[in-house]
Amino acid sequence: MTQYHEPIDKLDEKTKDITRALMSLKEEIEAVDWYNQRVAASDDETLKEVLAHNRDEEIEHAVMTLEWLRRNMDVWDENLKKYLFTTENLLEVEESVTEDKEDKDLGLGDLK
Repeated sequence: MTQYHEPIDKLDEKTKDITRALMSLKEEIEAVDWYNQRVAASDDETLKEVLAHNRDEEIEHAVMTLEWLRRNMDVWDENLKKYLFTTENLLEVEESVTEDKEDKDLGLGDLK
């Protein structure tokens, strides 16, 4: 089975690298989930510590891949800056950004 949905000969190397990164990110996130469940299910404290350590390593790998995507695939940087490390309700952040964009698109400026 292939991870490509389009003929491979129509894909450039950057697109292939992005696909590799996205596949790796999915795999790392899945590994985080597996380890997290194992931590929660285990009654052995030493094993819990080892599994938690492994889970945290997978989180590190996922974040490194996410950073690569931010640097190499359009729109990641914009959206990460918009949503990460905010304290507002995420849907409200989205609504305010959408409203601001619509206002600018109509040339109305800030109507608030």
